[in-house]
Amino acid sequence: MRSRHLSLFIGTALLAGTAGRAEADVKVEKVECLGFPSCYRLANGTAEVVVTTDVGPRVVGYRLRDGANVFRESPTLSGPKDEWRSYGGHRLWAAPEARPRTYAPDNDPVEFRVDATTGTIELTAPLETSTGLQKRIDVTLAPQDAAVTVRHVITNRGPWPVTLAPWAVTVMKGSGVAIVPQEPAQPQPEALLPVRSMAVWAYTDMSDPRLRFGRTFVRLRSDAAAKAALKIGFGNREGWAAYHVEGTLFVKRFDYAPEATYPDFGSTLELFTAGGMLEVESLAPLRTLAPGQSAEHIERWSLHGGLALPEADDALEAVLRPIIGSRK
Repeated sequence: MRSRHLSLFIGTALLAGTAGRAEADVKVEKVECLGFPSCYRLANGTAEVVVTTDVGPRVVGYRLRDGANVFRESPTLSGPKDEWRSYGGHRLWAAPEARPRTYAPDNDPVEFRVDATTGTIELTAPLETSTGLQKRIDVTLAPQDAAVTVRHVITNRGPWPVTLAPWAVTVMKGSGVAIVPQEPAQPQPEALLPVRSMAVWAYTDMSDPRLRFGRTFVRLRSDAAAKAALKIGFGNREGWAAYHVEGTLFVKRFDYAPEATYPDFGSTLELFTAGGMLEVESLAPLRTLAPGQSAEHIERWSLHGGLALPEADDALEAVLRPIIGSRK
């Protein structure tokens, strides 16, 4: 990620009085990043995460120390203020997808609060006057490793109830591969009932070579030369998905509520690609929010460097299992 230090370094001041505590390992620094003048970087010597306060809420960078940003960098710094723009990085939407609600512009500065004692920055967007919704993302970097906790909150500030699900969308750097776990295999006739749902969009070609179904994993490859859009959703009960690019594995984890109702035919995880961009998206359960009520969705991120991506599912399982842990 291209970034330049500014004169304002806030880490030392905000960490005063925390000597000897693990939290002091997270430093917070104001930087210019991708053309945005007011960004904040949280770094701990192992990894860093960067947010912008100029638009959003948006997370614009996540990388290992001396590594490349695993998020797509596509800032659109000019254009009409009343049109939604794709800035890359990580954003918060409300499912199910609909126009114009989903595409409410997020081109204005956000309110923010830094808590360096916990390595957290809170980003709160202005009220969306067209939807009555207000969005917030809290980003927390762990003291000593690459773990990041991302809390997403949508609050209904309008005068009537709204049914929605927080929808966490991460736009990944191109030329990588997304990985979604299949449900554990079981023999027939012991396994009589289906084990998960799958959603397919009208524009998705199931014979597309970017999409590969294996016994243990589903993979979707990003290809800049393949311009056609493709989207697929899963009732992912395993609670994780990954993206591998240039030797680094990005993992996002999220909770699954078996009794809840999810958007898009029960999808908890969705993948979308078109050309050189690929999105890894997790969804919370649908909720009807009365005025003043909020819905929350938490993702837990991690980065793992120096990993090859085996072609065979068994070999990929051997690589991923120590990182992901045992199956649920």
